[in-house]
Amino acid sequence: QVQLVESGGGLVQAGGSLRLSCPASGSIFSINSMGWYRQAPGKERELVAIISSGGNTIYADSVKGRFTISRDNAKNTVYLQMNSLKPEDTAVYYCNAEIVNYRGYPRRGYWGQGTQVTVSS
Repeated sequence: QVQLVESGGGLVQAGGSLRLSCPASGSIFSINSMGWYRQAPGKERELVAIISSGGNTIYADSVKGRFTISRDNAKNTVYLQMNSLKPEDTAVYYCNAEIVNYRGYPRRGYWGQGTQVTVSS
């Protein structure tokens, strides 16, 4: 019904930058919040940043001042600009979106397949 496909991950040195993108496609009537989560080996998945349909944002304390989440509602796409990357940012990054598939339907949460971000020291 809905596909979220992350891109933009890769290997970068500490202090470098990456920009992740995640377009949503399929049966979409509207999109509420969109967000980025990450999961490092041996750890639970954690919230990185979230943005509402109106543009309000929330960030994890660990990324405040370094990461910026944004969205293009016309393209159903969420972005994550990551600057001043640290080795502890190494993880698989997943995008998430709360989507209403059809008018009058309840919203549902969808996940992408994840993209690896590796920061070398």
